Amino acid sequence: MIALHDLLVAARAGHTPVCHDNGTTLDFATFHARTTRRAAALRTRPEQRYALCIDDPFEFACTLFALFACGKEPVIPANAAPGYLADLASAYDCLLTDADLPALDQGTDTDAVARHVPANGWTIDPNAPLTLFTSGSSGTPKPVRKTLAQFDAEVHTLEQQWADVLGQATILASVPHHHIYGILFRVFWPLAAGRAFDRSVSADPLALQARIDRCVATVVVSTPAQLSRWPELPGFATLAPAPLAFFSSGGPLAATTASQYAARFGAAPFEVYGSTETGGIAWRRQDISDAWRAMPGIRVQRADDGALMVRSAHLGHDDWHRSDDEAVFDADGRFRLRGRLDRVIKLDGKRLSLVELESRLVQHPFVGEVAVTRLDGTTRERAGAVVVLSEAGNEALRAHGRVSLVKTLRRHLAAYFDLVVLPRHWRFRLALPFDARGKLPAAALAATFAASPEGFELLAEVQSGNEFVYELHVPDTLVHFAGHFPGLPILPGVVQVDWAIRFAAAHVPAAGSPASIDRLKFMAPVPPGALLKLTLAHDAARQRIQFTYRLGERDCASGVIVYRELV
Repeated sequence: MIALHDLLVAARAGHTPVCHDNGTTLDFATFHARTTRRAAALRTRPEQRYALCIDDPFEFACTLFALFACGKEPVIPANAAPGYLADLASAYDCLLTDADLPALDQGTDTDAVARHVPANGWTIDPNAPLTLFTSGSSGTPKPVRKTLAQFDAEVHTLEQQWADVLGQATILASVPHHHIYGILFRVFWPLAAGRAFDRSVSADPLALQARIDRCVATVVVSTPAQLSRWPELPGFATLAPAPLAFFSSGGPLAATTASQYAARFGAAPFEVYGSTETGGIAWRRQDISDAWRAMPGIRVQRADDGALMVRSAHLGHDDWHRSDDEAVFDADGRFRLRGRLDRVIKLDGKRLSLVELESRLVQHPFVGEVAVTRLDGTTRERAGAVVVLSEAGNEALRAHGRVSLVKTLRRHLAAYFDLVVLPRHWRFRLALPFDARGKLPAAALAATFAASPEGFELLAEVQSGNEFVYELHVPDTLVHFAGHFPGLPILPGVVQVDWAIRFAAAHVPAAGSPASIDRLKFMAPVPPGALLKLTLAHDAARQRIQFTYRLGERDCASGVIVYRELV
């Protein structure tokens, strides 16, 4: 292990692998030369705070340590969306992207690097600052300023905990390096320990297999949302040789998913619990226990109100840190989480734990995953449930409809909760709106209950083979009703066609751009406030998608989308 602040001055063999890239290995000598070249170029610039929006993990690592080496301050936005960066404009002086790197490297030759070497060499201040961003409880980006020393303490903790498991394995990742989990596991830890990381993103089992074929000994860094999808995808059951370990962070891994990995690979994924503020706190492997065990050197205890308290070198101070999570300890000093303390709301004067509601809902055989969120109504708060249905739940939705399904789930909850606190708003989705970090942002959950940018409200969606069914509410306030027609507003046919095309593009991966609309029929008008059922039937062999709108028991529109195949 090399301390992160000594990375550019400590002795390490130049041929040590740093990054694998489709059969090519970028070694430590390449990393050192590229980093110091950029440090020399950046040292002459007046800007102090640099936002790094660099997608390539190797180039990101070189630029990050170049900024550290020349005394600049790296700022790591969670993504590069223009609106998001505009919100963070006051947090940085200059933006660096992949496109800026050629110009940064140009002209910085060996002589230029030599001229700009600081008197004490390319040493790095152990307390060099680095700013990351979390979504915060409201979804607003929240800066978290940490030091390199905190990250160094954490990578040494990780190495102490798992060095024997990893050996010299290559790190494969399906997570971005713009968040604490990704930057630790995909950049800092491999660099400090002298392990290589893979340059590409391994987003599915087939991509993993391609990387395994080149790297052989591997470790996979992922999230609960991604890990839960992989067992159903082609190639999962035949991954060979099996990765030495899977890591998961960003939220709890479902017990069923943990069991699938234990059955296939002989061990459940290692789950890491922590936050951007605290760093890693504890770990578990659910085939051993569902309780969390503190990492080496981390102290945990329970506050009087149940809050988990943490004391750690990852925090940057020696005081106890109070988390927002409630914990219950067992006799061995391990703990189980009981949800966030701030996820308790009052409805009609009664307290409701959203976590408890979720845990009861997921016990029903119709429910695969669920997230319950607080919704602000015009006069009072309400609870809203976003549900991913199990196979049995999908069958119930197709057979009996959304209203019947909601009644069934409310009856199940009524055995545990007062009726006044049960969710009044329900959405059934193919997947929960996880972000790239595997988090469920409050803003994304709230948006599930709002009208889409196209104007409809998506109440439910279900897939059965090549057929997709959607239940839509058409709000009275939809702009398309204006003037169409005065005194008798109806939904324009062109809008119905547009919606069908948009759903096809979003949920039928093979569909290319529409070439034509065939057999178009409009049989009944759609009034304001209508509840529509849209069915898409995909015929891949003929490159077409049949769509049908039903209003109650009547077909009101139908047609065939003929598409051009993607190339």
